[in-house]
Amino acid sequence: MNSTQDASLIQCVIECATEVHRRTGPGLFDDAYETCLAIELERAGLRFERGRLLRPEYQGRPMDLEFQVDFVIADRLVVEVEAVDRLDTVHEAQLRTYVQCGGFPAGITLNFNTVELADGIFRADAHTRPSWISPPEGEDVFEDPDLWR
Repeated sequence: MNSTQDASLIQCVIECATEVHRRTGPGLFDDAYETCLAIELERAGLRFERGRLLRPEYQGRPMDLEFQVDFVIADRLVVEVEAVDRLDTVHEAQLRTYVQCGGFPAGITLNFNTVELADGIFRADAHTRPSWISPPEGEDVFEDPDLWR
C-alpha cells in the first residue's frame, strides 16, 4: 500500500467510527464502542484483528512485556478506541508507541466521548515524532518553565 491507499483506509475507518458515534452517541464505555466498531468494520469489508499483542524491543532485544492494541486494520493501521473526557498526551504517546513498536505506517485514536467525533480523533504517522521527544538542538527541556505547570 502507498500513502494514498493508507489515507483511504484511514478515511474508511473514520466513516465506520462516525456511523457508530451517530447511532450511539457519547456516554458508553470503550469496550462497547470497540464491539460496535468491529461490526461496522466487518460491514465495510475491512480485514482487521482485535487485541493484537505487540512485543517491544530494546537495542534489538525483545522486552519481557507486551502491548495489546485495540485494532490492527489490514496489517497497516493501528486503531485505539477511547471514551474519555479528552485525549491527553498519554494517549498520543501510547499510539505513537504502538505504531513504532508494530512497524505500522500510521495509527489513529478515536475518542467516542465527544459531541462531534471529529473532535476526538488523533493521528500518528511512523515518520513523525512529537515535539516533546526530541527538543530542538540547543534547547534544554528542563529549563522550560511550561514543563512544570
